[in-house]
Amino acid sequence: MKTMTCQQLGGPCDLELRGETADDVINAQDRHLKEAEKAGDASHQEARDAMKGRWRHPKRSMGWYKDMKRAFAELPES
Repeated sequence: MKTMTCQQLGGPCDLELRGETADDVINAQDRHLKEAEKAGDASHQEARDAMKGRWRHPKRSMGWYKDMKRAFAELPES
């Protein structure tokens, strides 16, 4: 299990997101951003918009995805 923060994934806060894989953490970030948007948290809106764009245009977003997978791989187990 590894931990990345919302901020490490491009968001504004230090909420810790845990997962066995980078995809687990990325999906947890997506859920976190959706919940923040639903709650009216404007500080997360820019990150939420960016995440929506990545889901809509996955081929264009491969650079971000590869960077996050690499950053995840370099983390120690927690």
